[in-house]
Amino acid sequence: MKMLKDKRAIITGGGTGIGRGIALRLAAEGASVCISYNASRTGADETLRLIQANGGEAVALKANLERPDEGIRMIEVAIEHLGGVDILVNNAGLTITKPFVEVTQEDWDRIHNIDLKSSFFCTQTAVRAMKASAIEGKIIFISSVHSRASISQFAPYAASKGGMEALVRQLSIELSPDHINVNCVAPGLIEVESYYRDFPWYRREDSAKQIPIGRVGFPADIAAMVAFLASDEASFVTGQTIYVDGGQLAQLSFGRPDIN
Repeated sequence: MKMLKDKRAIITGGGTGIGRGIALRLAAEGASVCISYNASRTGADETLRLIQANGGEAVALKANLERPDEGIRMIEVAIEHLGGVDILVNNAGLTITKPFVEVTQEDWDRIHNIDLKSSFFCTQTAVRAMKASAIEGKIIFISSVHSRASISQFAPYAASKGGMEALVRQLSIELSPDHINVNCVAPGLIEVESYYRDFPWYRREDSAKQIPIGRVGFPADIAAMVAFLASDEASFVTGQTIYVDGGQLAQLSFGRPDIN
């Protein structure tokens, strides 16, 4: 029995990377899937093709989540298309790397509109529909290890993800009477297509040496955790941020190099 059979799922930012991995896994578990995309229409089409090739049901909707009103409308259209919503995955996100003193208000607003503000109002729209239909729904946010551990030039991104995790705790309490679970998955180093485009220094084998489990992560690793949290198996899990990072956060970043 597929653990998400007959469920209806909306995934923001499902055209590439982690979002695509989540969409593929939820569809494989039996959910009807609606993904959103903005610039990655080609990627969204490929996600749909992969789902449909395996007998799944999927549709893609365009929405620029820099404009929260577009996110709200996208959720409304997705709910109408799916006939309701059982699962919302707030995956869409933006990272801008800049020294703190060079960050502009436009940078801040772009990151927070996509990563936090749109997630807030997409969730509000989905929750209203869940409550109206007495759906015991699942809301899942995709955060990052940057909310807990810091490296230079990620200040606005880290702030947005910290706010997201605080929001998850708040909503888990507020929505528990409606039997709506709210959780967060925080990826560590997850290799996606854009790494090779945006980070010319990136080498899988070098990064793997920094991770206790001995390898980098992939979208399927995040998708597996999301599928669990979206299922009835996780009915007693709410208000949690689960770090899927191969042990990165558990490891001190200093020490004698000759001691394993």
